Amino acid sequence: MGTSLTPEFWERFAVLLVLAVGLIGVLTAALDGLAVRLLRRPPLKGLPKAPHRPVRRDRHTSVHC
Repeated sequence: MGTSLTPEFWERFAVLLVLAVGLIGVLTAALDGLAVRLLRRPPLKGLPKAPHRPVRRDRHTSVHC
């Protein structure tokens, strides 16, 4: 007992498929542009650096967990 797919179904399917592909293309382009912008951004200046803490060399680290 099979059902036949009507021409109206195929029209709607085609429209939704084109819309989905277009939406994915637009979102991909937007996210790629954002990623490129973030990668090319100069590093932020004015952030305070953590003070350098001297490392004591007289203690050995344990190799046992």
